[in-house]
Amino acid sequence: MTYSAHAVQQLLLAQRNEITEYQIYKVIARRTRDAHNRQILERIAAEELEHYEVLKRLTGKDVSPNHLQVAWYSLISRIFGLSFGLRLMEQGEELAEQIYKTLEHEVEATRPLLADEQRHEEELLDLIEEERIAYAGSMVLGLNDALMELTGALAGLTFALQNGRLIAITGFITGVAASMSMAASEFLSAREDADTGAHHKNPFKCAAYTGIAYILTVLMLIAPYLLLHNVYVAGGVMLCLSILIILSYNFYITTAKGLKLWRRFLEMAGISLCVALISFGIGMIMRKFIPLDL
Repeated sequence: MTYSAHAVQQLLLAQRNEITEYQIYKVIARRTRDAHNRQILERIAAEELEHYEVLKRLTGKDVSPNHLQVAWYSLISRIFGLSFGLRLMEQGEELAEQIYKTLEHEVEATRPLLADEQRHEEELLDLIEEERIAYAGSMVLGLNDALMELTGALAGLTFALQNGRLIAITGFITGVAASMSMAASEFLSAREDADTGAHHKNPFKCAAYTGIAYILTVLMLIAPYLLLHNVYVAGGVMLCLSILIILSYNFYITTAKGLKLWRRFLEMAGISLCVALISFGIGMIMRKFIPLDL
């Protein structure tokens, strides 16, 4: 059967997409230790290869995979976890779905492929159970608390002290003390939940995720005060870093969990900036009524 030039072009695009995703699923499955996850990934990889063979019969051509994409998604899933890497992969699944929807009236053989692609998405949603995602709540607690408390504290100290190194030292001491307090609270909370059967998370891991997220945030936020001479410029950079941290984390967690990004980001960023603004105002008042000779 002869197809239009546009249809052939779309079929070749879909064909390359299928063989590329086959290679990606195959590589990721080979590295996956969990037997259940690996079995599903291998089955989806086999279906992607079947799709490629169907399209190959329609176009009469062999198409090589996009090796750059294979390497990229394999690396992403290795560094950031399977959930994040596979969710990014869904963008490729959506591309295939769009092509098959466009062609389903002209090329009837693509209709079963469309149904398979839609099923892949549903399977992927329930596929992965990763420790880093399971303990996301603990990371949120440490990250969110550090951003709220330290962004506000540093903003207030910027005007009150006007000394970069002193601000950094004060922020670091405050941050370390707060991180240990938060980690201890998370440990006790997780142990209480485990004792009552609310969840089965390891209390030590919950505490570790909370404390590490807090400390890393502290180090990033105080860095401008050590690297820049002008404390107000350092304060501005610190606020920009806090927004970037919020955006990066929310992008990661919403991608991994299949949630909406912008509402969560704007909510968290808005609260952090409000806290910083109030703290900066308090710092101005304290500087005025309690002069410091440093």
